[in-house]
Amino acid sequence: MRRDRLIYTAAERTNKMVKISPSILSADFSALREDIESVKNADYLHFDVMDGVFVPNISIGVPVLRSVRKITDMTLDVHLMITKPHRYVKAFSDAGADIIVFHVEADEPQDIFKAIAEVKACGKKVGLALKPKTPAEAIMPYISELDMVLVMTVEPGFGGQKFMADMMPKVERIRGLIDENGYDCELEVDGGVNPETARLCTEHGANVLVAGSDVFRQTDRAARIEELRGCVK
Repeated sequence: MRRDRLIYTAAERTNKMVKISPSILSADFSALREDIESVKNADYLHFDVMDGVFVPNISIGVPVLRSVRKITDMTLDVHLMITKPHRYVKAFSDAGADIIVFHVEADEPQDIFKAIAEVKACGKKVGLALKPKTPAEAIMPYISELDMVLVMTVEPGFGGQKFMADMMPKVERIRGLIDENGYDCELEVDGGVNPETARLCTEHGANVLVAGSDVFRQTDRAARIEELRGCVK
């Protein structure tokens, strides 16, 4: 059923379970096992891959993912900030990813469809991400095939950036597309998430929140995760 407004009431948000996905980009890699253990009450574990081409930084890749898979049974939410992702999605699937998200801007449409099909053939969930300057409508050719849409609320490639509140109309629009068509698709936001911005994101329809520095800089990370979940009440 179409919605005349897309801002969610407290009751509506409570009925849509909000998931937290801490980003290990903000973890201490010299103590990665301990840092992952400290966020095990989260729903997903976010794994950022940067190639130095699609985004200006280089981060981690398949060997690290394979090692992470050995030490946790958490759902691994892998965000590929790389060019031509169809070349690598099988490798990340084989290394232990549960959800693979790549960017709609990273390739030509025929190869985006190819990458989506490859992830599905590997039996994994698939998503597409949008940079801040990319309109919501860019997701429309693909959304019926997706398990997740990721809206970036910072420019991809760096941790610790300021949240871009002007992305909320995009989140609203995509939530509308999902709900109006009955798609079984999660809506994730990534960038600058904290207790204040978490509430804003969920009010506009997001149900998965990526939080990096806000979680990993806490002494009690498990409590922070619960606090972020509580922001939808």
